[in-house]
Amino acid sequence: MAGGRILYWFEDPRLTLANWKNPAFLLGGKTIVGALIGGLIAVELTKKILGISRRTGDLFAVPLCVGICLGRIGCFLTGIEDHTAGIATTLPWGVNFGDGVSRHPTQLYEIIFAALLGAFLMTRMNREHREGDIFKMFMVAYFAFRLACDFLKPDVRVFLKMTSIQWACIMMLFYYSPDIVRWMKDAARDDEKREGFRETLHQGESPR
Repeated sequence: MAGGRILYWFEDPRLTLANWKNPAFLLGGKTIVGALIGGLIAVELTKKILGISRRTGDLFAVPLCVGICLGRIGCFLTGIEDHTAGIATTLPWGVNFGDGVSRHPTQLYEIIFAALLGAFLMTRMNREHREGDIFKMFMVAYFAFRLACDFLKPDVRVFLKMTSIQWACIMMLFYYSPDIVRWMKDAARDDEKREGFRETLHQGESPR
């Protein structure tokens, strides 16, 4: 709850300062990115206090994808009121949310992405994997998506033409960078094994 609220306050710092004493404003906004970061911090701190060392997030990954899909349906039906609609576009699938402007339906983009990500993670759950990697894959994929997709939103650019949410996504991708590097190395080793197997078959030798 705190993460979702705090990052929302940084989306438009000037507006937040102007409404710093307005409880309706301070409690009225939230963001999924901030909620995910806050949830991660809360869980890791709790595990440290309780002495839990194992990774516990894998079972949450697919349900989070489902939750995002359902939540963005509500955002799409709300229109421009919750500031999730995209910038103007001339593309044929642009949507007029009632303000006379054809906009990128970024809510639908996120629904499609979350649905595909959930399906991908379900397939990974049935394969051998390191404990915790399913959740990490969800976090990395979602933060990368939001970093790219938020360029299509008319949000306030706080630094280097990027929003506070995008900067939060960059920080989280940096946080998960050791895992990203490990996955890339694992994929490269798998490619080498497959290539070696194909070469063995091509030479007519019995694969071992």
